[in-house]
Amino acid sequence: MSLAAQGHGANEFDAGEVIIEHVSNSSPEHPIFELPTLWGIDFSVTKHVLVLWIVSALVFTVITWYVRKYLKQDRPVPTGFMNALEAIVEYIRDSIVLPNVGPKYLLSWTPLILTFFFFIVTANAFGLVPLFDVLGAINRLILRVGPEETQFINTLLHGGATATGNYNVTAGLALITFTAIIIAGSKAHGFIQHWKNLVPPGFAWPLYIMLIPIEILGMLVKPFALTMRLAANMTGGHIAILAILSFVFIFTGLFHSALAGIGIGIVVSVPLAVGVSALEIIVILVQAYVFTMLSAVFIGMAINVHH
Repeated sequence: MSLAAQGHGANEFDAGEVIIEHVSNSSPEHPIFELPTLWGIDFSVTKHVLVLWIVSALVFTVITWYVRKYLKQDRPVPTGFMNALEAIVEYIRDSIVLPNVGPKYLLSWTPLILTFFFFIVTANAFGLVPLFDVLGAINRLILRVGPEETQFINTLLHGGATATGNYNVTAGLALITFTAIIIAGSKAHGFIQHWKNLVPPGFAWPLYIMLIPIEILGMLVKPFALTMRLAANMTGGHIAILAILSFVFIFTGLFHSALAGIGIGIVVSVPLAVGVSALEIIVILVQAYVFTMLSAVFIGMAINVHH
């Protein structure tokens, strides 16, 4: 039990517990869909897994629908959303992929980099939309349905909705990049030569005793950096917003007055939270851009070997 709970009772507001609850994945006690455990692995669908499915379906459906509609036109002139989509595709292709992988492998790796960008930016943005909280509020305040009657909606309220704040998700994306690096190098130079390219030729053999472990470590650091950067940035922003909003409840309990909490909320919490939320919108785009840029750079380094 925390010191606050010991001093003021079990109902004392615990900011740390609330923040962790809102940024973490749903716990094994609150799976969205409970499935059996096979080979020691719990296959139950957690909140982040559900969000991954929603984001994947959303990106695939929207982009496929708009592209097919665009291609069916007699004179395909992009307008509206398709115009913005084409601008993004051309920018990523010409400004990110082309300078790194080169024209020869441009069409081979542009689809992967584009998939990274659209998936990550959508997953990041989805975490800022309080969809599940709105469902819970409608369920309790408008429909007046008790918690015991809507178990499914209650399970949706546990855990955060930012799947890219989960290190398992970002590690999976980084693993795809790591595999793509090996495939790109092997396709460009051959499998054996790709591994030889890790260290520069022409040195005395004793130096390779030191260089080879360093290069292997550097190869493993790349996906680790991708994993940590994306997940940490997405989690940190949500923690900052929740911590600022927690001032309302902390000051309410500290002064035993709702007016104190409302006052600190109007003067401090709400303006700061709005500012951090605006910054989070920028972070959403920047982190998707950084991940795709670094992935293109790492793939290009395997193709265009320079020492």
